[in-house]
Amino acid sequence: MSEIFPWGDTRRFHSYSAYFRRLFGGRMQKVVIDAGFTCPNRDGTISTGGCSFCNNDAFSPSYSHRGYSVSRQIDEGILFHRNRYPRAQRYLAYFQSYSNTYKPLAELRAIYDEALRHPAIAGIVVGTRPDCVDEAKLDYFAELVAAGHYVILEYGVESVYDETLWRVNRGHDFAAAVRAIEQTAARGVHCGAHFILGLPGESDEMLVGQAAVINALPLDTVKFHQLQLFRDTAMARDYAEHPEQYRFRTLPEYIDLFIDLLERLRPELVIERFAGEAPPRYHLVPSPWGSVRNERLLQLLEARLEERSTWQGRLFR
Repeated sequence: MSEIFPWGDTRRFHSYSAYFRRLFGGRMQKVVIDAGFTCPNRDGTISTGGCSFCNNDAFSPSYSHRGYSVSRQIDEGILFHRNRYPRAQRYLAYFQSYSNTYKPLAELRAIYDEALRHPAIAGIVVGTRPDCVDEAKLDYFAELVAAGHYVILEYGVESVYDETLWRVNRGHDFAAAVRAIEQTAARGVHCGAHFILGLPGESDEMLVGQAAVINALPLDTVKFHQLQLFRDTAMARDYAEHPEQYRFRTLPEYIDLFIDLLERLRPELVIERFAGEAPPRYHLVPSPWGSVRNERLLQLLEARLEERSTWQGRLFR
């Protein structure tokens, strides 16, 4: 008989899909929306160069068109996903591009209220920066939760180390992320965070060691991506000058590194993603993983967890 882990199923990590099955009783699918936001790290408020690793086009699906209304983008996204994910029962509007709280509150209300009026939408996922929220905006999202909507703010944290954040021109320190996450969670709004594993200057020991810091944050979900080097970025220019400072792990190396981290993460944290993919045309350095898709990555992760006889939170204290 298969072992049942603390999150209630036989998978060796607390998966995003199981989390939503428990919440909604079936499969959920994200529909990516580009609502025309920008970023204080691009428009001159903080900087004009953006974060050194950022090429937003690499993660934007073909159906997401900035010029279309929110409702039309939802309709296009649902049509796109119906063939690939026919079991999806309802959808989450995922505001992914740039900093999706970086507008006046009145504009945010119009955007998110439109999404939540769509009959197929069960909730919203709002990707943003820790320095792009304030009390009034967080109070608005809390109002949506109180009205019965599923809302999660997903903060780009990227690293818990200030030296790294400075190096990649993030424009804020880790303390800003802590404040935003704590203020969001205090209002009863779901909270997620995104981290990049493998930024220059960070050793394996540093990457695994950040588990204790992540565990202390009131997060519901976490998302990890391996370092990917994209064309037309400041990081690409830095790599041309200092290639010796970059390390691109093989897939087996990365999976073992992630498992070392996963073993130390508290069991109730939901693992939304542990690696990412982008079209090869955006990569400056070809991926040492080849063209492995996310479904296969998950299979390899689960097989390696079983080989190592381990699971999320095994070493959590």
